[in-house]
Amino acid sequence: MIKVLLADDQALVRAGFRALLDAQADIEVVGEAADGAEAVRLAVQTRPDVVLMDIRMPVLDGLEATRQIVADTRLAAVRIVILTTFDLDEYVFESLRVGASGFLVKDTEPVDLLRGVRAVAGGDALLSPGVTRRLIEEFASRSRAPLAPMSLAVLTEREREVMALVGAGLSNEDIATKLFVSPATAKTHVSRAMIKLGARDRAQLVVFAYEAGLVRPGWLG
Repeated sequence: MIKVLLADDQALVRAGFRALLDAQADIEVVGEAADGAEAVRLAVQTRPDVVLMDIRMPVLDGLEATRQIVADTRLAAVRIVILTTFDLDEYVFESLRVGASGFLVKDTEPVDLLRGVRAVAGGDALLSPGVTRRLIEEFASRSRAPLAPMSLAVLTEREREVMALVGAGLSNEDIATKLFVSPATAKTHVSRAMIKLGARDRAQLVVFAYEAGLVRPGWLG
């Protein structure tokens, strides 16, 4: 059973999500939070698999709530999906950097919301390649200074190559095709890069790729 925590200051939004999610045999809504501070408290209390986190909330915004949940070692297994009204939102980029596993616009189709919740609960990042590239390209230049080159010294040349392709929005299957390897081999390279760099998931690896300069806006068209 996938446990989901809803964090949104709009009661009607939470009610709509709850009705959709609770109707699924494999999903259970374990709590609702109307502000970021309550979201952090309920995350500790209920230990959900996935938090659907509104980016703009009172008391504590979704970015800071995400930061606090990710930093809590007791909540290492919790995955956060950011909810936003606009797909290009500077706070969404920041939330991916601090550890969110992806994002959804609030008017996403129900089937896509359910698919996203299940994907994140299963360990995948919820990243639409096209939207994610536009988002990160838009805001990467405003982020903190790039990582020092030596920070990638722990990676092999192939792992750096694969990380760059992840940053460009390619799936494991796309990477396998481009490098003439099997999808399993591509997945192994991605996993090793994540472990070596301490990336929480694929979403953070994308951010790291941009911040390390492996991929820059416009490089791949």
